[in-house]
Parts: sequence; structure tokens; C-alpha cells
Amino acid sequence: MTPEIQKLKEWIAESDNIVFFGGAGVSTESGLADFRSRDGIYSRKYDFPYPPEKMLSHSFFMSNPDEFYDFHRKVMINENVRPNRAHIRLAELEQEGKLKAVITQNIDNLHQMAGSLNVLELHGSCYRNYCIECRKAYPISKITRTDGVPRCDCGGMIRPDVVLYEEALDGRVLSEAAAAIATCRMLIVGGTSLSVYPAAGLINYYRGNRLVLINNSPTPYDDRADLLITEKIGEVFAQV
Repeated sequence: MTPEIQKLKEWIAESDNIVFFGGAGVSTESGLADFRSRDGIYSRKYDFPYPPEKMLSHSFFMSNPDEFYDFHRKVMINENVRPNRAHIRLAELEQEGKLKAVITQNIDNLHQMAGSLNVLELHGSCYRNYCIECRKAYPISKITRTDGVPRCDCGGMIRPDVVLYEEALDGRVLSEAAAAIATCRMLIVGGTSLSVYPAAGLINYYRGNRLVLINNSPTPYDDRADLLITEKIGEVFAQV
């Protein structure tokens, strides 16, 4: 165990008001691709006529729903993935009364699968879907077990409950996340480049002196960290 991980373990043992803020890197060890790395979704070559950034926008969804759902089913949904050690340990910390909230930029539902209850999903979840006309809710099976554009009983188009490009984050979730960070004693940030706003700006609400950053690559906030760990997040949490 490195001195940094030992220090993290000690801080967790001493803390009872921890918040975790994570990004795509938390799920890569479960087999999901992130977005901006060398092997991420934005860097890969797909057999689609449009770049991923365009297909994940609100305007594209509304004007090209068939192409949107073709990409969504083939790239964005993977029902075979399972929580890794980071997800599982975070759920355990919540059960132990130490972790008060998980704030995630991910839409994969893995924190909930691991057992976490207080999960604030900044970008929504592909496991929730709803009709854009009547707002009726549908499970992910409504997307994965159908072809083409999924339709509601009322005839309206069903969409995933995720934040697409050109859409704003949910104000309630954003406010709850900011409040959780502002009032926690220890903030662990992991698996995120901290380059996507407004989500990355949430770190500015932290006022404590136990800011932990866990990421394989540098972030714009590294110089503000009280503890910096440059290792895979699943391997780190397996030791604490």
C-alpha cells in the first residue's frame, strides 16, 4: 500500500461526513468506455455518418431519432456490465454511515446496482426513460427490446432520461450536489478529468481541508488537492 492510499484509508476511518464525486473513469474498470480518453467514445471509429458529439445532442435526437437510437443501443447501453470495487466500496461506506452522497456524471446505474442509495445523477440515467408527450415512465427494456424509435402507448416518442448536449442540467440535482459538497468534511473526487462544466465547477463549493483527487491523468484541480492519488480508482478502493 502506498503512503497516499494509507493516508486515504486513515482519513476515511476518521470521517463520518464524506461525499464522493465521480466521472466516467469510475466505470471504465467495469468495461465501459469513457468519453475523452485516447480509447474513449469520442476517439473511436464507428460505422455512423455523424460524430458521437453530434448524435448525443438534443437537436439531433429530435431531427434524427432513428439514427440516435441506433447509436444509443449500440454504444451507450451495455446491460452486461457490473459494479467494480469502487462502486461496491462506496456503497459499503454509505451503509457504514460514513458516505453521505455519491455525485456522479455517469448514466450507467452502476452505483445503484452496487447498493448506493443517495446517488445524485448530474447527467441522468439511461435506465430511466419517459414519453416526451405524456411523461409516462419506461424501463430500459423498452429501449433494448424494441427496434427503431420506441413509442409510448399514447403514440409519443420515448427518450432516455439523460442530459444531452444543448440541454441544461437538472437544477434540483445540481443544487443538492452543491449543498452536499458544501457541507461535507471530506470530498473524494475520482475518475473525472474535471473539465466538463458546470459539473466540474461543483468542486468549488468545498470548504474543507480533505480534498482527495484520484485520477490516472492530471486535472485542472490537482494543485488544490490535499491528497493526490494517480492510480486506478477501483484498485485504490480495493485497499481502503
